[in-house]
Amino acid sequence: MIVTYYMIAIAISFGLLRLPFVHQEGIEVTWFDSLFMAISAVSVTGLTVVDVSTTYSVYGIVVIILILQLGAIGIMSIGTLIWVMFGKKIGMKERQLIMIDSNQLTVSGVVHLVLQIFRLLITIEITGAFLLMIHYSRYFDTFEEAMLHGVFTAVSATTNGGFDITGMSMHPYHHDYFIQFICMILVMLGAIGFPVLIEVKAFLKAEHASNFRFSLFTKITTVTYFGLFIVGAIGIFILEIFHSMKKMSWHEAIFTAIFHSASTRSAGLSTVPMTDFNEATNVFMSFLMFIGASPSSVGGGIRTTTFALVVLFLVSFAMGRDKIHIFGRSIAQIDIYRAFAVFIVALLIVMVSTMILLITEPKATLTQILYEITSAFGTCGLSLGITDDLSIIGKIVIMLLMFIGRVGLISFLYSLGGNKRKRKYDYPTERVIIG
Repeated sequence: MIVTYYMIAIAISFGLLRLPFVHQEGIEVTWFDSLFMAISAVSVTGLTVVDVSTTYSVYGIVVIILILQLGAIGIMSIGTLIWVMFGKKIGMKERQLIMIDSNQLTVSGVVHLVLQIFRLLITIEITGAFLLMIHYSRYFDTFEEAMLHGVFTAVSATTNGGFDITGMSMHPYHHDYFIQFICMILVMLGAIGFPVLIEVKAFLKAEHASNFRFSLFTKITTVTYFGLFIVGAIGIFILEIFHSMKKMSWHEAIFTAIFHSASTRSAGLSTVPMTDFNEATNVFMSFLMFIGASPSSVGGGIRTTTFALVVLFLVSFAMGRDKIHIFGRSIAQIDIYRAFAVFIVALLIVMVSTMILLITEPKATLTQILYEITSAFGTCGLSLGITDDLSIIGKIVIMLLMFIGRVGLISFLYSLGGNKRKRKYDYPTERVIIG
């Protein structure tokens, strides 16, 4: 049902992007390109086959903003908000759908969670839009232009959508560290996971903060997210310091590395052309995009907790332990199974997609194809410039990857597996030689 609902959301978005007034005068967009843009917006990816700044009118930009909100909050969450507004009773089936769509473990409190997520997202976007709008006034002649760019940038960064209306992503603001800093904060707030933000908010409001206990999910997510952020920034800096950053000042090089470490995880914004980076950096960034953002966030990929559990399992196994212990807790066996299922299926999807595009896109290199595929799967939106040159089959593969990345691999696997059936019997256990 969730997969079906997202397909309906894409169909509605496609219809909106086909309206005549959303395009600039004299501009025509094929139905296939409109479908690609609809999927990219619903999945908050940001890969485009047309230039948003020269293709869409102000009305079209507003439509894209609304679609990005739909994709970021989630189709079931939007449905919940509508149900609450009209006073409709939310039954157990709807709560189960919200639970899976929001990546929660229980149905308890999911409606309250959705309302909190909505309030958080809107608050973050309004704050970011106000700060950017004020600062953008020095770049634009009219207040209306500054407001449009401020709102769009704030929404694109917070939802990790990666769309831009400059035609050059964030390149015009390469030397403006204020805009880059605000965008990085918005990207992180959108990608770290809404349950984490809700717990931090509860911690700040707690009367006895010393007695407040963060959940294991928040601890693992936060440590993994910022650990990968630091590793990403250092990695990009080291790989590019004698290449694209060679002629940059020290602070310019550091900000470039930090910004792209944050953006690579799922945001898709850039301050320099991605083609300026060397091949090693692009492969490294593909790895970061494959991991993606945190669960219950606006980003895709295998997610930070999946990566953390896989690494923790390998460390525990190497040390001869039969359980994973971290932060004074044991990880449930079912969560380890889920993590490996997501990791292995994601690897298979990326490998198969890479092989298909190597056949259909003979002019593209392996690095370009891997970069495009991990960007789509991680709903990131960064590209080495081959998106609009892809064949029909290549674009279909990218659209499927964006869709899977937004729905989430757990929901995708559920949709393939059907209803869970419990066996009434079991077979004798026998050991198998491994390695």
